Amino acid sequence: MSAFRGIWVALVTPFRDDEIDFPALQHLAGKLLDDGVRGLVVCGTSGEAAALSHAEQLAVLDAVLERVPADQVIMGLAGNNQRELLAFQQQIQQRALAGLLVPAPYYIRPSQAGLESFFQTVADAATVPVVLYDIPYRTGVRIERETIRRIVRHPRIAAVKDCGGDLDTTTALIADGNAEILTGEDLQIFNNLCLGGAGAISVSAHIRADLYVQMQRQVDNGELAAARATFYRLREWMQAAFCEPNPAPVKAALALQGLLVPDLRAPMQGCSVATRERLADVLAQLDLKPRI
Repeated sequence: MSAFRGIWVALVTPFRDDEIDFPALQHLAGKLLDDGVRGLVVCGTSGEAAALSHAEQLAVLDAVLERVPADQVIMGLAGNNQRELLAFQQQIQQRALAGLLVPAPYYIRPSQAGLESFFQTVADAATVPVVLYDIPYRTGVRIERETIRRIVRHPRIAAVKDCGGDLDTTTALIADGNAEILTGEDLQIFNNLCLGGAGAISVSAHIRADLYVQMQRQVDNGELAAARATFYRLREWMQAAFCEPNPAPVKAALALQGLLVPDLRAPMQGCSVATRERLADVLAQLDLKPRI
């Protein structure tokens, strides 16, 4: 099984005047590595991949790979046209990568047998490990417990990004040991680690990533009281990071740190003034002061 254990950041895609801001992208990627994260997930939900063309997604991936070692980069692969998705998968796999993050086909809501066939097909075509992304509130379809337990037995499916919201399924997958379980719900990171999960794919970890890494290290060392204190230090920020549709709050917080401009691709919208004021207060509590 591939070693995905750690804190992965679901990387945002910086824009400027509706075009990808490659200097900001590479600077942000380098900063997060310096903060000690396990790696970066490129062109996932938080990267606004659905608003990027395939050519733009590959350009983002290549820019990140110029700055980040390949074994620290996971690429998102999503779609509901299986033929096009498999063709894009081949293009992505021309690069060296740590893995592919793959959700269920969205909108069309396949049956459980259809889901199992889909992930088997993608995994059979994979030349790198696959991270199954279980996020029913975005895809519109729930992968049932026994279905996902069967799916992750595939030798190329190495991990699950768990946003399913079902603790019984989470603990069953951890107990089975067929895949590493990375929570995608930031408020569940401490719980995931204490239950024996592998870590997280987190968007809020853009801010004070060092504390997220510290929390995992503390759990690994059996320092549960200290890890709990670190979690509660981050908790208000984690809540604020999702007070408006993701990734608008995180981009606004990064903009307050002078790391990018808070542009999003339409129809996504930037944060309200009230949210920006709240974010400034929360960041101050994390010893971060606005730089712009």
